[in-house]
Amino acid sequence: MSAQSSILEAPEQEYILPGNRLCAGCGVAIAYRFILKALGPKTLITVPACCVTILHGIYPKTPVSATTVNTTFAGAASSASGLVAGLKATGREGWTVMAMAGDGGTFDMGIQSLSGAAERGTNFIYVCYDNEAYMNTGAQRSSATPAGAVTTTTPVIPKEQPKKDFMQIMEAHHIPYLASVSCAFPNDVYDKFLKARDIRGTRFFHLSAPCPTGWHYPTRETVKIGRMMVEAGIFVLYEIENGVLKLTGKSLSMAKSGRKKPVDEYVASQGRFKKISPEQVSEFQRSVDAKWASILSRAGF
Repeated sequence: MSAQSSILEAPEQEYILPGNRLCAGCGVAIAYRFILKALGPKTLITVPACCVTILHGIYPKTPVSATTVNTTFAGAASSASGLVAGLKATGREGWTVMAMAGDGGTFDMGIQSLSGAAERGTNFIYVCYDNEAYMNTGAQRSSATPAGAVTTTTPVIPKEQPKKDFMQIMEAHHIPYLASVSCAFPNDVYDKFLKARDIRGTRFFHLSAPCPTGWHYPTRETVKIGRMMVEAGIFVLYEIENGVLKLTGKSLSMAKSGRKKPVDEYVASQGRFKKISPEQVSEFQRSVDAKWASILSRAGF
């Protein structure tokens, strides 16, 4: 990617109004604003039961000025595939179809339809906004929940299994474009979606979306928490285009400087890690360091 855009260079047109039903401090709304700016008015969206469904509201009132289809929890990719087929059958060109689902509807229940669509190369963008649990239904454990986190289904003994590496799973489908983005870096979000809009085939985005409600931190600190994730190497900003991995934004500057923060401050900033053991913190750091080293090597550092 070339030099990153300033958020002030994004189009003035707004596709989402400030008033919506998401929780205060939700990271999804920050990113969603710039996603829609990048994709523009000719965008069809499909969402399963998730936080974004709450954002869109109840028909006929919505803060989002984009045509949207609500679908079943596991059916976001199937719904997107149907929209793509419908546009083709009716001869409508120039439209972007986007499915947007949480980690529960992607890592867990939606993986079957997403894998099938990716294998077929269906022409749409799939966004997994990752708040690391089933937040819309009460912060239950998902396979995206990190080890050591307390959820409503792991209230006494924190989750023991590590987070699933879903980007690796999606890359195995040999799709033309994958990217990781964080709501804390909206310029990176805007640039990558602008690029993906003009690529054909299945494109996949992993969006980090900190959740004050489920992670238990003050609502004003969402961007701070999101930045901490990237600065500690817990969530790395990169893109993979036709098999070539490139670091972007803050992660690229970290690779060049050789500076990465430890995970301790990040873990201490959230109530969900109140029962994490010292051994789990050590393992968390070890796994972050190993993944960071692997990505740096692949990116040529």
